[in-house]
Amino acid sequence: MFVAHCPGQPPRPIATEADATGIAWLDLLDPTADEQALAARITGQRIPTRADLEEIESSSRLFMEDDAVYLSTPLVRRVQDDFFVSPVGFVLMRDRLLTIRFTEFSSFDLIAKQITGTKESYSGDEVSVLLLEAVVDRMADILEHLGQSLDTLSRDVFQADQPRQAGRADQMLRTLLRRVGRSGDLASSVRDSLLGMERIAIFVSENKKHDLSEKLRDRMSTVARDIVSLNDFVSQISNKVQFLLDATLGFISIEQNNGMKILTVVSFIGVAPTLVAGIYGMNFHDIPELNWKYGYWYSLALMAATIIVPLLWFWHRGWLARGR
Repeated sequence: MFVAHCPGQPPRPIATEADATGIAWLDLLDPTADEQALAARITGQRIPTRADLEEIESSSRLFMEDDAVYLSTPLVRRVQDDFFVSPVGFVLMRDRLLTIRFTEFSSFDLIAKQITGTKESYSGDEVSVLLLEAVVDRMADILEHLGQSLDTLSRDVFQADQPRQAGRADQMLRTLLRRVGRSGDLASSVRDSLLGMERIAIFVSENKKHDLSEKLRDRMSTVARDIVSLNDFVSQISNKVQFLLDATLGFISIEQNNGMKILTVVSFIGVAPTLVAGIYGMNFHDIPELNWKYGYWYSLALMAATIIVPLLWFWHRGWLARGR
């Protein structure tokens, strides 16, 4: 989709070059090849592909080509209880801004509503600063939600009423371990997004070939300071994730030790009778079971019982529950 965001009007699709006349913000959302070609004709610039935007080296994410500034970074999008990362690109020109993205972001939608809801005109530089501010605010919201989730997770890890059945305990620990790992993945993705945003803020504010106004440079400096503070918060969250991971693995180790204790007791109980039977069992002259009509079947049943009874006991304890 190729749309134009202009003041006082709802977003409108761009089908021809005339539709983009006088528009400061052009937005490519999961574009087709034809839409990319149209954007290239309108702007006179090369349109980066998704593969270009996913490059990790700094020289591929931040550079100038002719008079245009090319910027890209991975951004985290949170969807209900899940998240994913998608690249975002900015092509900042003298008179307009072109954004390339492959999924919807609430920060972009927020700025689009802000622009279309007013008659005040915006330049491409102003739109880019607004987008950076909105993205950083969104990253802060994600980190705030992640911090609350980790507080809940911490209470779940250290709750006093642990389930007594081994199967339920195993299931609970597996769930906690998955939640800790997912939280760590989210914190790492947010860190990558903030790193990309910080590089963009520094590159744009210090670029001499594309000077921002003094007011916009001040706002960009504020964005950079906010990113630094958020990076400190991410470091704190990462430490907490590592602490919860160590605690969860510690509880798993305790559960394994408890199981080994029980198996040790059971083995010890069976050793003494086996030893006595091995020494004396076959050395007595009169063994009543030898003359029983059903002695053979009795011995088979007794052997089966020694197998089935422990299995039933283990199943009741939840040790035979299938891992999930």
